[in-house]
Amino acid sequence: MAKLGFLGLGIMGYPMAQHLLTAGHEVALWSNTGTKAKQLATDGKGTACVSPKEVAERSDYVFYCVGDSEMSREVAIGKGGLIEGAGQGTVIADCSTIAPAVSQEIGKAFAAKGAHFLDAPCTGSKPGAEKATLTFMVGGEKAAFERAKPHFEIMGKLFYYCGGPGRGLQAKLTQNLILGNLWEAFAEGMVLAVKGGVDPQLMLDILENSAAKSGLISFKAPFVLARNFETNFSTKWLHKDIGLAIESADQMDVPLPLTALTQQMLRAAIAKGWGDQDFCSSIQVLEDWAGVEVKKA
Repeated sequence: MAKLGFLGLGIMGYPMAQHLLTAGHEVALWSNTGTKAKQLATDGKGTACVSPKEVAERSDYVFYCVGDSEMSREVAIGKGGLIEGAGQGTVIADCSTIAPAVSQEIGKAFAAKGAHFLDAPCTGSKPGAEKATLTFMVGGEKAAFERAKPHFEIMGKLFYYCGGPGRGLQAKLTQNLILGNLWEAFAEGMVLAVKGGVDPQLMLDILENSAAKSGLISFKAPFVLARNFETNFSTKWLHKDIGLAIESADQMDVPLPLTALTQQMLRAAIAKGWGDQDFCSSIQVLEDWAGVEVKKA
């Protein structure tokens, strides 16, 4: 039985931590409000901790999943953070999607203490977290990843070691960049089809049997037709990730013209009040402009 820690018990983190508990491990838990950590500790016999520092003190392997770069920095190396409790050889895995440069900064701080830091963002959204079928993209020291891999395997099914510090995040940002641009293309196409009188379900059937077939469309399109925008991956978080991809590209002088437009469309959706809804709700921006709705007949 391993001594594990988990911080950040939101849409993704809660079920991820739950799987570690179900596997029979001792899990030290921390959440920003404390409520979810106490609830999960009661339900799963984990330990609710008062600070990230306490989680690290109780753990040999720590996983965390938070919202953005500043949250990650605060949890990891801020006052009362993981770094204050981490020992020699502790493995810290950040499953959040943050700026690669910030992740590298955090990693250097842990390395100076003799601990090992992995950037390990995941994809699969809420269903993947609940079913333990997440895909992880990992950057950092390979030996540390191999040590931690049995615990990753409790939470996911696919694991890609991408190279040195920050490269897991670079892969994740690339994946979300493509996801965002694909969704924008789908939204434009479906609004055009409906405005032109094509039944949206028929259009989906055509896409499923064409070169434009996409796993993203197959998964998300039925939610649009049902007008179900319950959150699996919110508009505001995709907007954040697209922004990080653009920021990273700026640092490397890589032009991303299409992605810049996708970012603006997501920003428009947030301005309309749809930031907390699933990102598939962003199709409503184009629907409003065109005066149509993509829905079942």
